[in-house]
Amino acid sequence: MEFTHRTLRAAGKKVHRLGLACNMGIDEAGIRHALDRGINYVLYTPIKNAAVQPALRDALARDREKYVVAGLPLVNWFGGSVRRTVEGMLKDLHTDYLDVYQLGWLGVASAWTDGVIKELVHLKETGKVKALGTSIHDRERAGNLAEDSVLDLFMIRYNAAHPGAERDIFPHLERRHPSIVAYTATRWRKLLKAPRGWTGRVPTAGDCYRFCLSNPNVDVVLSGPADARQLDENMAALEKGPLSDEDLGWMREFGKVVHG
Repeated sequence: MEFTHRTLRAAGKKVHRLGLACNMGIDEAGIRHALDRGINYVLYTPIKNAAVQPALRDALARDREKYVVAGLPLVNWFGGSVRRTVEGMLKDLHTDYLDVYQLGWLGVASAWTDGVIKELVHLKETGKVKALGTSIHDRERAGNLAEDSVLDLFMIRYNAAHPGAERDIFPHLERRHPSIVAYTATRWRKLLKAPRGWTGRVPTAGDCYRFCLSNPNVDVVLSGPADARQLDENMAALEKGPLSDEDLGWMREFGKVVHG
C-alpha cells in the first residue's frame, strides 16, 4: 500500500500512484475497468476524450471525492482562454470543480503571463479548480517555478533515458513541496525494446513505471494503456514495490544506451 498509494499533496486526496492517461487507445469499457480497479488519478484532455467522458461522469457522480481529475488543455495563451477551458471541462464532466488544472507544455503551448496567472489564482480562489499545475519540458524553468510560484503540481518527463529531473527539478522541491507527476515513463515505448548491440534483459512497461515511482519525489506516474489487459499488467507490476538497487542500476544503464 505504501508504494502503490500516496496522498497527493496538491489535491489532498489519496491516489493510486498509477495515473490514467486516456488518449492512447483505451476504450470506454477499459476506462470503466480502470476506475473499478482503483485507479483514481485521471488526466483529462480535449484529445480522444469520447471514451472517457461517460465513464468519468458516472464515476464522479457516484463519489466525487474519490477521484482526482487533472485537466490538461491543448493551449492556453490568455487568461480568458484559461477560464473558458476550465468551464468547458466542468461542463463536459458534469462536475463543480477540477482537482488540478494544468497549463499544457508551458513556454510552447501555454504562456506564463500576469493575465494567465491572475486567472489561475481566481479560479482557485472561487473553487472551480483546487490546485494549479503545468506540464513542462524546460527542466531549469521547472526547478525555478517549483521553488517560487503559485503552481502546486508539475507534470514532467522522467524515465530511465531522461533522468535529468533528478538534477534540475527534484533538488528544488524542498521549499514548497509541489506534487510531481511523471510521464513518458517508457519514452514512447523505446525503453521496451533492445537497441542495437544490447544483449541483456529488456525492461517491461511495469519496470519503467516502477523506476519512476522508486524515486520518492515522484507522486504519480502516468500510464497510457491500450486496453484493460495492459492496465492490469501495469497495476500488477506496481504490487512488486520499488526496484532494487541492482535493478535501478540496470535500468539506468539501459536508459543510457537507449538515449544514445
